[in-house]
Amino acid sequence: MSEKKMNSSRRHHLKSLILQIAQKWLDQEKAEDLAAKEAYMAEKCPSPPMSGDQNTLMEYCKKLHAIIDKIDEERYDIASKVQKADKEIEDLNIKVVDLRGVKKPALKKVRMSADTMLKALLGSKHTVNMDLRANLKQVKKEVKEEPTEAAGDWRKNIEDKADRKKMFETS
Repeated sequence: MSEKKMNSSRRHHLKSLILQIAQKWLDQEKAEDLAAKEAYMAEKCPSPPMSGDQNTLMEYCKKLHAIIDKIDEERYDIASKVQKADKEIEDLNIKVVDLRGVKKPALKKVRMSADTMLKALLGSKHTVNMDLRANLKQVKKEVKEEPTEAAGDWRKNIEDKADRKKMFETS
């Protein structure tokens, strides 16, 4: 028995339903994240007291500076831990590559003349010219003259052949 395939309109309808449900979930997740953020900010950052004399405000600013310093130290500690972990991961990756062995990449064929190959191997010291044709003798070819009749007017040839044809037909 062969399985029945879903037609394209049904498939499109189901796909749009799935996308709508996924969009609702994303919107719901965004709303939850926003509510969690607002709750965290209300707990950790109460609104500052704006009323009072100058000494009270100065004390409040000093407290804020102390909190900022403490948070800065924590951030520095966390950054150094992350940097240390990254270094360890890099070292472990190097060890894994060493244990696995280095695979040689597949080499591509490169067309190279003998001169360029010698220059690549010997570097700038290479002065030998591998142009082997330079030392060969120069031989001049003699041009043969062809009969001009073959390259003549084609109409004359046709007329001559027509006369021949008549000669054979009358016999």
